[in-house]
Amino acid sequence: MKGDRVEIVVDAGDTTRTYEVVASRAGRRVETAVRRGVVEVSEVTRTGTVVRTARFMATRVLALVEQPVPREDASETAGRPLREDPES
Repeated sequence: MKGDRVEIVVDAGDTTRTYEVVASRAGRRVETAVRRGVVEVSEVTRTGTVVRTARFMATRVLALVEQPVPREDASETAGRPLREDPES
């Protein structure tokens, strides 16, 4: 979903580097996978086509932070006022 993002913190020897993969357009999502010692973070379309991929050695990855966009279910918002008046 647009706005989903994953931050990857990598050990770069004497310092750390932070990389970010963001779902840049509507209908796209960010997927993560760990295979054969490689962490792979990909931006994927609705149909499953990979738009871009970031790969890192798993031994160098210090943190992998997934930050999804908060989503509201349509059934939760139905019948609820848009703004609640604190004085009522």
